[in-house]
Amino acid sequence: MSIWTIFAIVAGTAVFMEFVAWATHKYVMHGFLWSLHSDHHKKDHYGFLERNDAFFLIFAIPSMILFIVGSLKGLHTPWLWIGLGILVYGILYFVVHEIFIHQRIKWLRNTKNAYFLSIRKAHKVHHKHLGKEDGECFGMLVVPFKYYREARKALAQQRS
Repeated sequence: MSIWTIFAIVAGTAVFMEFVAWATHKYVMHGFLWSLHSDHHKKDHYGFLERNDAFFLIFAIPSMILFIVGSLKGLHTPWLWIGLGILVYGILYFVVHEIFIHQRIKWLRNTKNAYFLSIRKAHKVHHKHLGKEDGECFGMLVVPFKYYREARKALAQQRS
């Protein structure tokens, strides 16, 4: 398997995971597993961890299984690389959602990047709904383009 094939599998899996995460967020987290996700929509959180953090494990399990299967089958099979793609998305999710958006770790506070501002805005719009119904903006890295346009306009106004 060539390095380009491996890269394509890892990158393709990471991109695909955004759509898996969107569907899981909309239909599972705001559906039958709302009991795990609901504390994430409350204004007051108790402690550093939430029940919602269980979804890290739920998403990590397939990645770990694919790493194990892939390592047993050898590097010429896609399983290891699919597992790596899921892991890459998990790392992106942690950095963007937990550090950048929710500031669980106080890094990446200030940005002048329209894309990052649009991510933050879409997530804020998602969290204005405290119940499981009437949600919007379920994605993390792919958000409605209107938020990007708003962020670009706000940044242009700040510069002038």
